[in-house]
Amino acid sequence: MIEICNLSKSFVTAGGTVDALRNVNLTIRDGDIYGIIGMSGAGKSTLVRCINMLERPTEGTVLLDGADLGMLDKKKMQEMRHHITMIFQSFNLLMQRNCLQNIMLPLRLIHMPKDQAVKRASELLETVGMSDKAKAYPAQLSGGQQQRIAIARALATDPKVLLCDEATSALDPKTTHDILSLIRSINEELGITVIIITHQMSVVQEICNRVAILENGTVVEEGDVSDVFSNPKAAATKRLVYPDMAEGIDSLGAAHHQMVRLVFQGAGAATRPLLASMAIDCNIAANILSATTRTLNGKVYGTMLLNIPGGPDDLARAVQYLSQTPDVSIQVEMEYPMQQAEKAGGNAAEGKEADER
Repeated sequence: MIEICNLSKSFVTAGGTVDALRNVNLTIRDGDIYGIIGMSGAGKSTLVRCINMLERPTEGTVLLDGADLGMLDKKKMQEMRHHITMIFQSFNLLMQRNCLQNIMLPLRLIHMPKDQAVKRASELLETVGMSDKAKAYPAQLSGGQQQRIAIARALATDPKVLLCDEATSALDPKTTHDILSLIRSINEELGITVIIITHQMSVVQEICNRVAILENGTVVEEGDVSDVFSNPKAAATKRLVYPDMAEGIDSLGAAHHQMVRLVFQGAGAATRPLLASMAIDCNIAANILSATTRTLNGKVYGTMLLNIPGGPDDLARAVQYLSQTPDVSIQVEMEYPMQQAEKAGGNAAEGKEADER
């Protein structure tokens, strides 16, 4: 188990001190495929480099099975890095060595006899489906094949944890799916804990069971993937989960929007004619701005972004009606501007009354 406790990391630059991470607390259980997601500059890569101590935290601790990695001496740190290995976006293979030699490299560094290293590397080539490429060089391989060799090399020392830093960002969608399927198989068959650093929501949805969302070096939301992505709470999470939000606003072209998002918790709820029923029962004909479905941990979820015409009373009636449907959650994305003004005016009036009292 990996426990990250009150971890912060600052860098001193010519322009001043930059806080890359601030008070991060995470627990990653054995066997998890744990996603850490955020936009560029959120602190994801800094966090993963702190986990294996390539970057020393400014404050806080990283515990692996209860051992404080920051307290290890040089020899024990080297041993630890055999248990926490890493793959990268750029693969980082040695171009002058063939595939078998690339996989053997960490084994030779720990002084494993050559015949044993060849045997182990050959087994790993088979594990990643590249047995026929033992004598090929990286320049002769596609990006997906190079990443498979990098994964095999990372597995050479029988690690407990595999860190994946944007490992599929340079790959096309089909190759990304194939690599993620391979990582999932490794997780299931070998019991290796996997930590995936990514800015792609689709990667987390496809493979991870838990996720943390980083923004400006801080964890803004964390939990099971199905819970976080079906009912996001933080603004940063909503931007990742619902990229259609800005498009929906732009498509209205009107001054007054009342946007409501329906989240269908399971395939059954998504098959009900909710909008037709609301139009008949409440005389409210909602405009569909976007609709999507996604599969999370084997369950189908659907979302629908609606614009509710009329005023705040119509919005309230629509929300009340839709909320009565089992397995459906309602999120009001944008309120009617007049309603917001009334709230602001009410708050101002309350403040004035308080001052007078």
